[in-house]
Amino acid sequence: MAGDTKQRTARLSGRRSADLSGFREVQRLSYECAEAVAAQLRPGVTEREAARMQREWLRERGVRDWFHLPFAWFGDRTAFANFRIPLQFFPTHRKLEPGMPFILDMAPVYKGYAADVGYSGSLGLNPVQDRLMSDLQAHRVLILEQVREGRSLREIYENVERLMTRQGYANRHRAYPFGVIAHKIDRVKERRWSPTAFGFGTQSLKGLASDALHGHREGWSPLWSPYHFSDHPPQPGLWAVEPHLGFRGTGAKFEEILVVTDSRDPEESAFWLDDDLPHVRRWAEEKAA
Repeated sequence: MAGDTKQRTARLSGRRSADLSGFREVQRLSYECAEAVAAQLRPGVTEREAARMQREWLRERGVRDWFHLPFAWFGDRTAFANFRIPLQFFPTHRKLEPGMPFILDMAPVYKGYAADVGYSGSLGLNPVQDRLMSDLQAHRVLILEQVREGRSLREIYENVERLMTRQGYANRHRAYPFGVIAHKIDRVKERRWSPTAFGFGTQSLKGLASDALHGHREGWSPLWSPYHFSDHPPQPGLWAVEPHLGFRGTGAKFEEILVVTDSRDPEESAFWLDDDLPHVRRWAEEKAA
């Protein structure tokens, strides 16, 4: 699978291929951070401490800007239990306990390229989250297939939700602002000073706002939601996609970059940027076992 992705990248134009390599680099860096921080988590660590560990790890490796600062959710907060307002997404003093699920979420900008990733794990065994993670594989397959078929964002969203319901799970990405399952990402101008506002990088927010304005004029949206403004096929570009399952106070998700092009060849029209990621390797190991 990883070889297929490399071949597709090589067939793209030189500039686009170089861009994809930059996005792949920052996405892999993000997942390396998630795995490194997850390995350091111990009972008593708080969400705020886990978020700070992600920030420090990435800053030590050259990250100076963000699409959004790192998040961490523990226990039933992985399923966004009783989340009603955006402030509830920010890290809290919730402490990690043995057997408790967690999700680490970060969106750094590195060398002008942005990524947004989500990593699910648990402190010790958690059979419920393990099952959620296994069942997420079907969502990754479904999303890619239906993007290649040219379906609208809204229709794909509804089909993902139907699959979750058949699996016996709740759709927890509906708790995100605008209920989004994905959003567009792009390059970000590198600046000496990169401020954040409400946890989001101002440069990235400007880019997303520009996309929203441009898209509104042309009838498309940079947000992949269940609402009418997403009733169109995905625009060519890069999308950070994050299906999020919930079951009785336990949540799990992955988040990674989907590449959409204007090619008429179905296999070239959409593909996951990288198949060498922790959740993809996990599914390969499960299949082999």
